[in-house]
Amino acid sequence: MFLLRPRVYFLVGLLLMLSTLSVVAQQVRFAGRVTEAKSGKAVPFASVFVPGSSQGTTADENGRFTLTVAQPVDSLGASALGLTPLKKAVGTQPTQTVNFALGGGGGFTLGEVTIRPPGEVENPAYRILRLVQAHKNENNKRSLNTYDFDSYNRLQVFLANMPRDPEEGSLFQQIQDVADSLGALSDTTSGRVALPIFASEAISRFYVQSQPRLTREEIRHTQMHGLAPREGSVLSQIMGTSFQDWDFYRNWQQLLGKDFISPIADGWKFTYEYELQDSVFLGADYCYRIAVEPRRPADLAFTGLIWINAETYALRRVDLKVSPSVNLNFADNIVVQQDMVASSAGPGLPRRTHVELGVKPLKKSPAFRAEFTTINSDFVVNQERPAEFYNLPIETLASAYETPPGFWEENRPDTLTAREQGTFATLDSVQRLPEVRTVLDIMDIAVNGYYRAGKLDLGPVLSTYAFNSIEGHRFQLGFRTTPAISRNWLLRTYLAYGTRDGRFKYGAQISRILDRRTWTVATVERRHDIEQIALLDNAYALENPLFEASARLGNIRSSRPLLRELSSVSLQSDLFRGFTQKVILRHQQFRPLYPFAYYTDVPAPGAPTEDNFTLSEVVVESRYARDQVLVQSQTQNRRYSIGLMRWPVFTLRYTVGLNNVLGSDFKYQKLNFLVTQSVKLGQLGRTDYILDAGYIPSTVPYPLLKNHLGNQTPFYNAGAYNLMRYFEFVSDKYVALKLENHLDGFLINSVPLLRKLNWRLLVTGNVLYGGISRANRAINPTENQFGEPLPTFQALGRAPYAELGYGVENIFRVVRVDFIHRLTYRDSPGARNFGAKVSFQFKL
Repeated sequence: MFLLRPRVYFLVGLLLMLSTLSVVAQQVRFAGRVTEAKSGKAVPFASVFVPGSSQGTTADENGRFTLTVAQPVDSLGASALGLTPLKKAVGTQPTQTVNFALGGGGGFTLGEVTIRPPGEVENPAYRILRLVQAHKNENNKRSLNTYDFDSYNRLQVFLANMPRDPEEGSLFQQIQDVADSLGALSDTTSGRVALPIFASEAISRFYVQSQPRLTREEIRHTQMHGLAPREGSVLSQIMGTSFQDWDFYRNWQQLLGKDFISPIADGWKFTYEYELQDSVFLGADYCYRIAVEPRRPADLAFTGLIWINAETYALRRVDLKVSPSVNLNFADNIVVQQDMVASSAGPGLPRRTHVELGVKPLKKSPAFRAEFTTINSDFVVNQERPAEFYNLPIETLASAYETPPGFWEENRPDTLTAREQGTFATLDSVQRLPEVRTVLDIMDIAVNGYYRAGKLDLGPVLSTYAFNSIEGHRFQLGFRTTPAISRNWLLRTYLAYGTRDGRFKYGAQISRILDRRTWTVATVERRHDIEQIALLDNAYALENPLFEASARLGNIRSSRPLLRELSSVSLQSDLFRGFTQKVILRHQQFRPLYPFAYYTDVPAPGAPTEDNFTLSEVVVESRYARDQVLVQSQTQNRRYSIGLMRWPVFTLRYTVGLNNVLGSDFKYQKLNFLVTQSVKLGQLGRTDYILDAGYIPSTVPYPLLKNHLGNQTPFYNAGAYNLMRYFEFVSDKYVALKLENHLDGFLINSVPLLRKLNWRLLVTGNVLYGGISRANRAINPTENQFGEPLPTFQALGRAPYAELGYGVENIFRVVRVDFIHRLTYRDSPGARNFGAKVSFQFKL
């Protein structure tokens, strides 16, 4: 017995070993990475498969994959959207490393044969999409009360399609020499290169409250390289997550100001074609892989792949591309890839998002290419915070620009490729070139209108010179202080002189920032300059250098100019997020520079008249913008509104005129209510509307009433009534509605011959109800004391003023033509009942 036992052990051991060897011999494990042949960068979410079988897997966001097959195979294949599929021969070793370098030029083609289970008559993907809709609310991150996470964002911008040999000594040639030496150039095989010009990184903590939707981002670390704006500028503060919210659970995904319909939108079946391609594991999640393609190639929709979790029917991954057939200007090669991870409460949150897009001004010109990478981690859900926590949507910590050596290498959540490392090194070297600083200064002037000289901003540059019918040659010099002098005080001033009128004009404004979190600002202003009646309330509030300059050009007598002397004190503050309260005390003196008079006592011929007037006013303004994102510029001590708003913006202004106060001539009241919004109408495009209502229950000269803005130029003006003459109608009570509906590709996309033109239809409409009291009619004489006629106006009758327009935009990508019909007051003297107006615009 004891002699047999070793033999038994031996036989059992031999059998176990043979069975193990049998299993090992039959199983083969492949591992590797899928990259792009030209650039060497990873191809996220690529498909790796055994040709001619159902065996396969999907690479992760870094292009890495593992695949175990039950028995030896002779080849392995890899494919990805927009790249040429590749097959490789493999051996029989149990463990093998197989890397794929996919070349460009591959197209994405949906299968021509649809295989359905016996007896099933519909597309099998439809059943999955219906279940996605049924579980949409529970999988949507917006069902979470709150969620927050750490976010890393990287942006790289390249100048693509550059010639291989740029002009000798040029800035591009200097940058290319540096990039070439550091291995940061790409696309060299085509004879043209992609030149790195800008890169940024940011680490932040992002907080979201779903109902009502409020967000807050704390940018904790940030750095910029290359052709970068100054630290603390608005651009430097929007590199975080706030503007990378890719959410395909929403019906519409806003991209470059356009609305693209999501592949899992409520109306999915009317926009997309679907093909169920495979069932694969993504990590531990078993998923359906479905190909999507727009039914109409020119629609604002995506093509590519989506992965749906087979258990929860949640969106697990997307690899989408905007079709080249989409009617977009200047933009191409748009790719969106996103990987989702389930939160502890169930709904998925974006773990990694990668976006690529190109902007090409002209067909044969160099193009800009941008690559965005966002990696999120450390998710926390349903941790309630008070509403005041979200009052400041974006906050850049004072220490964000101060990072110790090696910080990014230690805290970056992914690894830079060799090309990316070369890009950052190139841009750090390029930033020291004098020519680069010159380019940045020019860009700064174009954006802000001022030239930075030490601790002062000189300008506005565009207002330095103008020529008009009142002043002749107008020369102006001005400046404003920067935070380098003070973070809490801001001085803005200018001095101007006209050679024809021989007058000096000036303006000075001093602001004190009392509280940055609520943006509480006190301002004192003194101004002596020529203004125009229709633009009296704009002044500094517009903060638009181009407008300020153009308003002083040409024949300004027709717009009834006045010499205005203004003194004002104002205080504004955000009472809570989105709600801004402002109070203004101002004193104004007006001296019209055109024939004008008003009765000072009894409004009757021969009664005393005056042509100058003085006002003392109190103005109270409340503004509510629910989802407006305001960013404070640390380089200019100002804040800017960033991004599109989906909710309407309400503004209520109440003005009281104080009689006999500091020489004021009138006692009056004004009430104005304004609503603006941009509304998405699905397939019908987007409508922008302005609802404007006002009431003046007082007797005052017509410069103080509502002078509805006409347009006698051949150019279309969205803010005017385009077939109304200047000062044709004046009101003391009115309601106005302005509409512009941009149909984008609606209708035209369905007509093959028109679709090639890439034109877009639009419809406009203006309706104005208004009236004027007898007292306000009578206070303005029709003749002066010498019997000479004075410029006058008319009031609307019972019928509204209405005009309806239609037109075509995107002609040659920049031209817009509007055809407008005047529907009412067609028999008025000098009325134009039909007109064609042209305008130029740059829209994607």
